[in-house]
Amino acid sequence: MMKSDLSRRQFIQKSALTTATLASTSPFIEGKMKAQDKSSNRIRVGVMGLSRGMSHVRNALKSSNVEVAYVCDVDQERINRAVSVVEKKNAPKPKGVRDFRKILDDKDVDAIMIATCNHWHAPATILACSAGKNVYVEKPGSHNPQEALWMVQAARKHQRVVQMGNQRRTWPAIREAMARLHSGVIGETTFARCWYDNARGSIGRGKKAPVPPHLNYDLWQGPAPRKEYKDNLVHYNWHWHWHWGNGELGNNGIHALDLARWGLNVDYAEKITYNGGRYHYLDDQETPDTAIATYDFGGKGIAWDGSSCHPRREEKHDFVRFYGSKGSLAINGSGYEVFDLDGTSLEKHTGEGGDKGHIDNFFECIRSGKRPNAEIEIGQKSTLMCHLGNIAYRTGQTIHFSPETKQIMNSPEADKLWERDYEAGWKPVI
Repeated sequence: MMKSDLSRRQFIQKSALTTATLASTSPFIEGKMKAQDKSSNRIRVGVMGLSRGMSHVRNALKSSNVEVAYVCDVDQERINRAVSVVEKKNAPKPKGVRDFRKILDDKDVDAIMIATCNHWHAPATILACSAGKNVYVEKPGSHNPQEALWMVQAARKHQRVVQMGNQRRTWPAIREAMARLHSGVIGETTFARCWYDNARGSIGRGKKAPVPPHLNYDLWQGPAPRKEYKDNLVHYNWHWHWHWGNGELGNNGIHALDLARWGLNVDYAEKITYNGGRYHYLDDQETPDTAIATYDFGGKGIAWDGSSCHPRREEKHDFVRFYGSKGSLAINGSGYEVFDLDGTSLEKHTGEGGDKGHIDNFFECIRSGKRPNAEIEIGQKSTLMCHLGNIAYRTGQTIHFSPETKQIMNSPEADKLWERDYEAGWKPVI
């Protein structure tokens, strides 16, 4: 039986107030943020990484009183395209730069939006915070657990607004679904399952090749120790190499795991497994294409089932499904559906998705000093699930983690993967 529109509206109004109250009093987020001190409230931004970052450019151009002052990429061809996109919107022509540190040197820039490879996320965020810039950084936000801690410390020390790009934290129907889960719409919720299915092809065997003239490969590598260029790495297949990426768990799993953690209202898993392999192709990929990660929080649990190279379309998996004592709640797209214990659909709701609301939330918080919906500490708690899962896979161990000390327990082999080596001069400094 469907709930009446009136009762649902009353719930939404009440839960919105509760959510706002909880956000302002949350015990695990500390430190203050500085509001923008410009009387004009105009925000000037630089966008770093112009593939995924083009969504940032386009949405910033749609935002009120926001100027895209810089576009940055190690690929000159991408810079040229981005400048052209901005000019076609009759906006001021942005400066195109390859080295994002030139953006940090401009005191009139308020924020930087980072949509680079994973190995750049945390070092760029930390440098930006140190330069007094606010940061919007794409998921997963860090390459390893230590970077996850460092970037939160940098945001706190420099009192910067740092938003992570897990945009579902802003989607209206998803926020409503989470509030209803927390209010008991399916009773006591103790478990969530997540799925990711795709049909990615082989990345082949890369060959050493000359660096294309339009690509600054040295800057592309940035903080990572140097490796020779090969022809199947840039601009996407770095995802499947541990040196630069975090596999599918950090590429797409982060979105579902973030919702699962949010819905169950848990912080740190105590026991983590991640088992599977590279089953579909013999190529350069180091990360698994088929694997299942499990997370035990002591009384609650989460599972993520990833299949990168087989779409499993006939199985019609949910993105995330929560299981409670009275039924289940499934999240798909930008909406959700509630079921009873017999699997009968009780109600189904849709809502707006996309990036714009999440990006606007970032800009609003720069002006107000309030905390964004995906504040970096919240985001990195979810990203840590990906890092610990990958460590479990790479070591072949069940990882035991202490929520109190924030450390892996009793595994010297796993401890070696807690952080990475850096190219000389690039190790982050808070």
